[in-house]
Amino acid sequence: MRLAAALLLALVLAAPAAASERHPTLADLEGQVMCPTCKTTLDQSNAPIANRIRQFISARIAAGDTESEIKAKLVAQFGPAILAEPSKHGLNLQAWVLPFVALGVGAAVLAWLAWRWSRGRSPSAAPAGSPPTDPELERRVDEELARFDG
Repeated sequence: MRLAAALLLALVLAAPAAASERHPTLADLEGQVMCPTCKTTLDQSNAPIANRIRQFISARIAAGDTESEIKAKLVAQFGPAILAEPSKHGLNLQAWVLPFVALGVGAAVLAWLAWRWSRGRSPSAAPAGSPPTDPELERRVDEELARFDG
């Protein structure tokens, strides 16, 4: 019974992803495809080539192509730079990995700096090379401070 419920839940969660792969919309793809002249996504471009690419995408959707098939045809025609998202292999993998590495290194540096700052000198320690404090001076300062407190 639990297995059937788990399979049903998996199908329900996977259905939107599968449906979007089978039947993409122009709006779905406009944010994922770049204009070759403007270097912006199609949803931000009004260039003539962007309009032709939109017409091509609409025609391919009407023909029943999936999102990956449309992207593959665009890459074959314009090269991989047509996609707004870099591929996840080769040197383009750095575009995916380096931001997370930078965040991790930054967090580690901040943690180390906070640890160093919190382990600073004890409050009663005098700076190195300073002469010892006169006990009479300390007594007078304590008396003055007591006057302000009370």
